[in-house]
Amino acid sequence: MNIKAISTNIGKALIINALFMFISLMISILNGFDSAFTPLLISFLVTTLTGMFPFIFVKDRPSTSLHSGFLTIVLSWLLSFIFGTMPYVLWGGEFTLINAWFESVSGYTTTGSTILNDIEALPHSLLFWRSSTHYIGGLGVVVFLLLVLPGASPYRHKLTNMEMSSLSKEGYRYKSSKVVMIITSVYLAFTVVSLLSLWAAGMPFFDALNHAFSIAATGGFSTRNLSIGAFNSDLINMIVLVLMAVCAMHFGLIYAVFATGSLKPMNNTVVKYYFGSILVCSVIIMFSLLAHGGYDSVGRAAMDASFTVVSYMSTAGFAICDNSMWPWVAGVVLLFVSFQCGCSGSTTGGIKVDRILIAFKAIGHEIRHRLHPSEISHVRMSGHHLSDGSVKAVMMYIVTYFLLTFASILIVMLCGETATEAVSGVIASIGSVGPGLGDLGSLDNYSAQAAVSKFVYTMDMFLGRVEIYPILVVVSMMFRRGK
Repeated sequence: MNIKAISTNIGKALIINALFMFISLMISILNGFDSAFTPLLISFLVTTLTGMFPFIFVKDRPSTSLHSGFLTIVLSWLLSFIFGTMPYVLWGGEFTLINAWFESVSGYTTTGSTILNDIEALPHSLLFWRSSTHYIGGLGVVVFLLLVLPGASPYRHKLTNMEMSSLSKEGYRYKSSKVVMIITSVYLAFTVVSLLSLWAAGMPFFDALNHAFSIAATGGFSTRNLSIGAFNSDLINMIVLVLMAVCAMHFGLIYAVFATGSLKPMNNTVVKYYFGSILVCSVIIMFSLLAHGGYDSVGRAAMDASFTVVSYMSTAGFAICDNSMWPWVAGVVLLFVSFQCGCSGSTTGGIKVDRILIAFKAIGHEIRHRLHPSEISHVRMSGHHLSDGSVKAVMMYIVTYFLLTFASILIVMLCGETATEAVSGVIASIGSVGPGLGDLGSLDNYSAQAAVSKFVYTMDMFLGRVEIYPILVVVSMMFRRGK
């Protein structure tokens, strides 16, 4: 294990965090040295000095190993969480230590859950830092790190392979340096389009910028207590809905559409299933609202249903209405989309559309095999055969995902939370969705949850954001070294 390589590259990740702290600090100065100036200044100095520390003592350019790469990923995230907590703790208010940790992890993992009862009480600079954690985490701490590594670096190749799931890599079919370029260009394009669209629709520039960060990252942090609903604009609602749906798609496909000038890359099974599931789930919820939800307008029911479905499925977590009292049918549908979420190769969390579709196809294939044992067939996706190993890996991931979800629900319920809060909170956390059901609904927050519950939620956020296995690998490495 190369400690020099690990420390040097983690230092780069911390410097990236310090850069966004500096921008937040400048916003504080522009706003007349608001109440977050001192917390941000201290946080910036500590983060910068810690990030620079390895460069003072590491004189050469150390090589790395696969084990070092895994450890770098995990530690880059964890240290970002810790240093990201500092501005909140030093500012005070509702930010106790556990609340600040929750807000930091929720931001970096693009979950978008919050403990804040009054978001609008935060100064602009702290609101910007809060949105910045989304932006850093959405692109990925490690992808930011890759941007400052030499193009030919073997480290770049290893980290690219580990930061992205195998499913997402399949869609790119490029070498690692090209993948980083694709992710970055699409991400920045989403940010610019979101900013300009929202600003043109009447949203104030500062709000538009913060929401653009959240939309591109499919995060969900808003500058307003009522989220998107605070702007009371159907035009803004529609813009956000469309942007959320697009941002949850595979970045490689979106890049391919603009690179080729053709919609042909979208003509595949995953995209069809993704939009089909949005439509079906929205229609089910719309009819449940009209039948039992107190809605008397089809248009209002359709807008609230489709916005909420896309918000949960994209893991953006924005809200235009309060869903805490929606019928149980709507709740069940939202739990399903919170498990499924968006496409691989995007900033969304959850099991991902790709894996769910493969699982459905694998079940169908197994049924056909039982009916026709002598028939030779394979699971197919978009006209391609999937190897047995690929299908097995997907099914194992889903099983692991459900086991971790079940264990977390059990722990949270032992902390005294209700079944609705425990189930929806854990599913929303490990899926990076943000809002749950009941008291954790779209316009509610996690402030009333027990401290242990909040910590469990944050661990679920972390596991879900890095897709479980990198953390399990590092834990396994630690136990093996201890033997």
